[in-house]
Amino acid sequence: MKGMGWVFGLMLLSLLVASLWNSAIFGTPPVIKTAIHSILDPSVGVLVAWNVTIGLILVTLVLNVITTLLQKYFTDQETLKQIKEEQKIIQEEMKLAKENPQKSMELSKKSMELTMKAMPITMRPFIFTVIPFVLLIQWFYDVFKAEAAAGHPVVILGFMSGIWAYIVFSIIWSIILKKLFKVH
Repeated sequence: MKGMGWVFGLMLLSLLVASLWNSAIFGTPPVIKTAIHSILDPSVGVLVAWNVTIGLILVTLVLNVITTLLQKYFTDQETLKQIKEEQKIIQEEMKLAKENPQKSMELSKKSMELTMKAMPITMRPFIFTVIPFVLLIQWFYDVFKAEAAAGHPVVILGFMSGIWAYIVFSIIWSIILKKLFKVH
C-alpha cells in the first residue's frame, strides 16, 4: 500500500469538495454549486431535460470514453496484462490445490501481492477524474431532486432512479469500451 497516500488524499479532497457543495461563503450563493450548474445546465442539462434516458445514456457514454482513454494512456498496459495473466494462472492453480490448504494459502498470498502491485498502476487515472465525477454526481443529484420536487421523479427505463441508472449505464459502457479499446 505504500505510495497510495495520494489516493486517500484525493478521496479526502473530493469529500471536502462535496461537503462544500451547498456552502455559502460570506453570504454569497454556494460558489461550487453555482459554478458547476452554470457550466452543466446549458450543456448536459439541456440533453437530460430533452430526454432523461437518452441524455443519461449519452452522458455516461462520454464519461466512460474519457475514463477508458485515461486508463489506456495513463497506465502501463503491458504490466497490467502481465499481472492479469499471472493472476489467471494462480487462479487455475488454486482450483487444483483445493485439497491442500498450505498450497492454497501460498497461492492466495501470491494473488494478493499481484493485486497490490496492480493497484497503484490502475489508480493513476483517478487523479484526473475523482473531483470532476464528484461534482457531476452532485449536479445529477440536484437535477433529479428538482425534478422530483416538481412532481416528475426521474425514472429511467420505467424502473430505475436516476443515480442507479447512471451506475448501471456506467458499468455497461465500461465493459464495452474496455473491450473495444483493449484496456486491461
